[in-house]
Amino acid sequence: MKQIVLKQPGEFFTHDIAEPKPCVDMALVQVKSIGVCGTDLHAFAGRQPFFEYPRVLGHELGVEVLNAPDGCGVVAGDLCAVEPYLACGDCHSCRLGRSNCCESLKVLGVHVDGGMQKFLSVDPKLLFKSSDLTVDQLALVETLGIGANAVKRADIQAGQSVLIVGAGPIGLAVLQFALANGADVHMLDISASRLEFAESMGAKVTTDVGSDRFEVVFDATGNKGAMEKSFELVHFAGKLVLVGLIQGDISFHDPTFHRREMTLLSSRNSYGMFPEIISKIENGAINTAPWINHRLSLAGVESEFKNLRDVPNLIKAVIEVE
Repeated sequence: MKQIVLKQPGEFFTHDIAEPKPCVDMALVQVKSIGVCGTDLHAFAGRQPFFEYPRVLGHELGVEVLNAPDGCGVVAGDLCAVEPYLACGDCHSCRLGRSNCCESLKVLGVHVDGGMQKFLSVDPKLLFKSSDLTVDQLALVETLGIGANAVKRADIQAGQSVLIVGAGPIGLAVLQFALANGADVHMLDISASRLEFAESMGAKVTTDVGSDRFEVVFDATGNKGAMEKSFELVHFAGKLVLVGLIQGDISFHDPTFHRREMTLLSSRNSYGMFPEIISKIENGAINTAPWINHRLSLAGVESEFKNLRDVPNLIKAVIEVE
């Protein structure tokens, strides 16, 4: 089968490898849809923390089960989302039930080879099925999980004033779950097209919040300047959640931080939330219909991936695997 490998920043290559064989404790799946996220784009550009080359990208996956161990919860023909987080199960975080920050966490498509290939062997406990969702919708579950976990970390309450800085896919995922919790959600970005999209999803949008402050601020930019400025946007006794990350340090004005008695939180991945997210998509509480506005084939990755940042008004690209 064909496998697409990111050899080094800016360079993919395609090669043939043997198809994986069914084994006793693993499920064999056919990859159908791969979401492209900021992690993939940063890895291609050489700016992704915790990343080593060469690597097979692809961690947002909608798959079809071909073969699975008896009694594992999925059977051949099931369409599933893949939770790409490989936790050890034994470290302090895992024992606390916080496997998303496992001390030796590995992520498919980031630390170990992922889904840019037709077939993949997956631990069945990482497969979450739906009889209603398409493979494209299932490929979006991981991205939505980033937003769901951030909102959970912030403990968003109905009526709270919320600002999301950055209207990319992660910011939009935060938006959907903050709205689902009943928050009064504002979104800040410099892109008119992205703000227009966020407004269509229910956000109050702006390119400048002026002197306004918010009870909860989410930074989803992964931009040092924006992350540091976000500290100034948090109300007294408010919370700042850093969802985006950079490969470096950030700083803030400590007297402001203390005077307002702010709470600073980070949010990494998600854990145990895939069933809830799938249910919310199935019942219409989360709408994935507007997200995907660009497609490419697996065979086209080597030549077309480099152009994704130039796609007008790109929200979410998916790679179709035939």
